[in-house]
Amino acid sequence: MKAIPYFLVAGAMMIGAACSSTNTGATTEAAAGSSTAGTSMGTDMNPGTSSNAGAPGADATGTDVGSSTAASGTSSAAGTGSGGAAAAADQTAFMATFATMQDPVFLMNAASSNMLEINAGQMAAQKASKPEVRKFAQMMVSHHTTSTQELKAVATPLGVKMPQTMMPVHQAMADRLQNKSGKDFDEAYMDLMETAHKMDVAMFEVKSKAAETPTVQQFATKTLPMLRSHSTMANEIEKKAD
Repeated sequence: MKAIPYFLVAGAMMIGAACSSTNTGATTEAAAGSSTAGTSMGTDMNPGTSSNAGAPGADATGTDVGSSTAASGTSSAAGTGSGGAAAAADQTAFMATFATMQDPVFLMNAASSNMLEINAGQMAAQKASKPEVRKFAQMMVSHHTTSTQELKAVATPLGVKMPQTMMPVHQAMADRLQNKSGKDFDEAYMDLMETAHKMDVAMFEVKSKAAETPTVQQFATKTLPMLRSHSTMANEIEKKAD
């Protein structure tokens, strides 16, 4: 009688162990399945996320490209502006405008050239090392100051306002004298005078023949001999300065 319970207990224990093993396996499989499903779902979501993120990413890239393009455009515009300023300061480009230059523009450029002559002359009167260079500089200040007064008398009735600062082409030329001294200054100043008067003579020659306004033509015709004289003197002194 006592052996039966032992067999029953042993059988129950074996059945329980088998059930426990089965449940553990099921649990493990379920966990694995859950993990696999989670992984699979995660994998499925990732492309979706990448796809969704890809759209903003494309927009962001587009924005960056747009910004870069805009920046490039701004840079190009600035470059163009700079190129335009450089062209304005280029003497050859400037002289190419003389044939079609209108009277008001001519008057303003003539005024700017006078400012260059006066400004450079005042600088040379202090910094030049050779007496003949200083003497020439003083004459430039005197003659171009008088020319400025005559120019204003022509420009005012025509409603043309004189510039308060030099045009880019003339300012660029004046800047060449900065940081020069002694013999180097003499050479640089006389080179400048040669170039400036060459430009002035060419510009005034055009207006002495084909100005739109009689008073402008008269002014150009009257001033031209003085400019030619200055040009000749500048060439002679420049040779000595070298």
